[in-house]
Amino acid sequence: MSHPFLHPTRRQFLRQAACAALGTSGLVNALWDLQRINAATVAGSGQFNDYKALVCLFLYGGNDSNNLLVPTDTADYRAYATARGSLALSASSLLPIPCRVGDGRTYGLHPSLPELQGLFTSGRMALVANVGTLVAPVTRASFLSNTAALPPNLFSHADQSVQWQTSWPDQPARSGWGGRLADLIHTANASAQLSMSVSLAGNNMFQTGGITAPFTVAPTGVVQVAGYEGTVADNARLRAVQTLLSQAHSNVFEGKFAAIAQSANADNALLAGVLAGAPALATAFPDSDLGSQLQTIAQIISVRQALGMRRQVFFCSLGGYDTHADQLSEQASLFTELSQALVAFHAATVEMGVDQSVTTFTSSDFGRTLPTNGAGSDHGWGSHHLVIGGAVRGGSVYGSFPTLVVNGPDDTGEGRWIPTTSVDEYAATLAQWFGVTRSNLPTILPNIGRFNNPNLGFMETPSPAYGS
Repeated sequence: MSHPFLHPTRRQFLRQAACAALGTSGLVNALWDLQRINAATVAGSGQFNDYKALVCLFLYGGNDSNNLLVPTDTADYRAYATARGSLALSASSLLPIPCRVGDGRTYGLHPSLPELQGLFTSGRMALVANVGTLVAPVTRASFLSNTAALPPNLFSHADQSVQWQTSWPDQPARSGWGGRLADLIHTANASAQLSMSVSLAGNNMFQTGGITAPFTVAPTGVVQVAGYEGTVADNARLRAVQTLLSQAHSNVFEGKFAAIAQSANADNALLAGVLAGAPALATAFPDSDLGSQLQTIAQIISVRQALGMRRQVFFCSLGGYDTHADQLSEQASLFTELSQALVAFHAATVEMGVDQSVTTFTSSDFGRTLPTNGAGSDHGWGSHHLVIGGAVRGGSVYGSFPTLVVNGPDDTGEGRWIPTTSVDEYAATLAQWFGVTRSNLPTILPNIGRFNNPNLGFMETPSPAYGS
């Protein structure tokens, strides 16, 4: 089963095409903006006095986190190795991570993650175990008896990636939790000249809101629309297009498209000009797709004051995680890119003095089965995730790590983990650090009241919340 964003070259082509066509929010976001459906209201009229940014890194395809985080104590490692078969990593290859707070187990990371091992050991990275999409808590008994309320189309790439990004699986996908977050506090950026939400990976459901829409740039920065690149002929062509766009339009969709295109041109010019005057970062980023995306995010953060930003929400992605075959080799390469890019990005935040203000977190379609299908693994459900930043209470594994037994207490069958932490709880913990009051969480996460832990504890105590 393939996913349209899994092949890096194709994914890059689609992303670049979207950027070249609009340079900002996609048509779907324009439609939601037109209708103003369910736009959140801002509680209070104050403004944040500090700066914070959330960076969502989506691993498209379904990351096999069974080899990301591996228990190394004798009994649990034996269970892991027995069930994983040919996918089992040797105990000697695992990178040990001493947990400051844990469950009595010892753990190791995949051998291709030495940079992340360093972040974990220094207390700048936490792991959150067995997170997944849930309508409400599920047990093995309720799953097997068909009495549990389940997210639609479990184990489907398209459905589960959207549900991860919306955190509202029992409703039609109209907005993402990142978009609703930006809707709630959009006036915190009172003097902002650009959208609070910026995507380095094209249009996405995560940042789709009712009021706010993501500004889309390419992994390497602002994209100039082909044919308008600075020559005399280009400038004449651009003036002609701008004249056409500025005409009165009787059709509401034509008018909206013209307004978006004009806004895109203005926003592109604004960001390009501000970035051109910014000092270069000394931090070296790896020459990779993810490295380019995170470097551009760092550059945009570096000009936050010039853009009038107090809060920003970023989205980036990496494909190729649908490892049905050749998983050991593929995952080693993917994890190398992941580890090197993330440590460079964190170093850049330290260089800029905003490491306490920037939090990066991973998301993915789903986890994968513990047993192998021969040379890879199949679609699963619960998965382990990374949270990185200076405000992270790192060096610990949060949540409940599953019992690594096929048909054991945490398994739906075939080694698919029933999530013990919901996406809602994961998102709520990040949102509260970002400045959302607990009373306003249902605006962003309508199902949060169904779960027990609206704050999982992996973030430092947030600053006074907006509107509190």
